Amino acid sequence: MFELFDHTADLGLRVRAASLEELLAEAGRGLLAMIVANPASVRPVQTRTIELPPGEASLLLFDWLTELLYAFESEKLLLGEFDVQIAEGKLLAICRGEPMDPSRHEMDHEVKAITYHALRVEQQPDSTWFAEVIVDI
Repeated sequence: MFELFDHTADLGLRVRAASLEELLAEAGRGLLAMIVANPASVRPVQTRTIELPPGEASLLLFDWLTELLYAFESEKLLLGEFDVQIAEGKLLAICRGEPMDPSRHEMDHEVKAITYHALRVEQQPDSTWFAEVIVDI
């Protein structure tokens, strides 16, 4: 589950999930929902593999979202379906989406960057995961 929240001139993303892998997948869907007002219109027709080296959970989230944003900025590739696996700290994700189509995708926010400001990822006492991240819009 993810939710967006306003943060001064920026936009925040708050995510809760049962595992770190699910947390990262939900955060990816949250980022898509920031960029596209109608994220359900993004079809899983193109596949992209993303690999990240081991890192502390909050840095993994930062790097993950930065990779997804880069795919959009460099190729206009909207990614919205994620199969995320973490083994020995390394992230391997199969991502699916499609190039932006202005006739079907209603663009929402121009996300300029993922920030370290107030970035946090923590495992809760009930073993669920929680994250907050602020993006520069």
